[in-house]
Amino acid sequence: MPNRTVIIGTGSALPCRLVTNKDLEAVVETSDEWIRTRTGIEQRYLIGEGETNSFLAARAAKKAIEMARIRPDDLDLIIVGTFTPDMPMPSVACLVQKELGAKKAGAFDLSATCSGFIYGLSIADKFIRDNRKMKILVVGSEVLSRRTNWSDRTTCVLFGDGAGAAVVTGVREDRGILSTHLHADGSLGGLLTIKGLGTAQPVTAEMLGLGWQYIQMQGKEVFKYAVKALEAVAWEALSANNWTTDQIDLLLAHQANIRILDFLRERLGLSEDKVFININKYGNTSAASIPIALDEANRSGLLKPGMRLLMVAFGGGFTWGALAMRW
Repeated sequence: MPNRTVIIGTGSALPCRLVTNKDLEAVVETSDEWIRTRTGIEQRYLIGEGETNSFLAARAAKKAIEMARIRPDDLDLIIVGTFTPDMPMPSVACLVQKELGAKKAGAFDLSATCSGFIYGLSIADKFIRDNRKMKILVVGSEVLSRRTNWSDRTTCVLFGDGAGAAVVTGVREDRGILSTHLHADGSLGGLLTIKGLGTAQPVTAEMLGLGWQYIQMQGKEVFKYAVKALEAVAWEALSANNWTTDQIDLLLAHQANIRILDFLRERLGLSEDKVFININKYGNTSAASIPIALDEANRSGLLKPGMRLLMVAFGGGFTWGALAMRW
């Protein structure tokens, strides 16, 4: 029996500030009905004073560590999926390591936008297949409100802030991560981008005036590619494990848009009870989306031993991926 990567603890954290669609009506030309019918979102949480990406990530991590019944010193590695770090350096992962007191752990961030948690779990899985005794913390954490143009109603209604985390380790049992599937297409990156704040476009008054510090998205084109990529990678994961769609017990998909989730459910022929949905409560939290959903499903008692889980995500880059596991 090969080493298998299992999740032994999950956690999530949200900012204190709740913003409803009604609240946004006072900020931008939109309506609760317009947002709900097009996105499925009813509210989202945004950071306030004293809250940062690393603050949320550490809170989620502490909950995951507590559930895993380990100490921070037991961690060998910390991986944080994010594209909205507190600062260029130190990384969010290093700030989390400091906050946890996980002195033995290596730490790094990865930038795969909404696919960040699946990318992070895939990397952790490769380490653990070599050494099942390792304990790795994988976090998806984003502060999208600081990269959102609040005068652009096509994007500002979509995003929320939050963090989710999982502690993984190895076992020699017939459960855990079975396969991961990662993809990217940089030629389409211009459809969903933040043009400024990097070294190619230093911060200038002209750059800020163009709004290049904010997320810019060609929504219809992103939707078209997202649904195709998500369906394809879902079938890829099913084929790799000789699963039929009937054998999927729960689909944990990136919570980007209710129309994307409905499309994917229909294409896979899944009943509504097999697709986890919480976009109405949190909006699109990018890399935090799947780990928040995972923690919510776990703590509610929805996840049972032996269940077949399929995770899929798509995000800027473009990046996308899937992960199949037996709980």
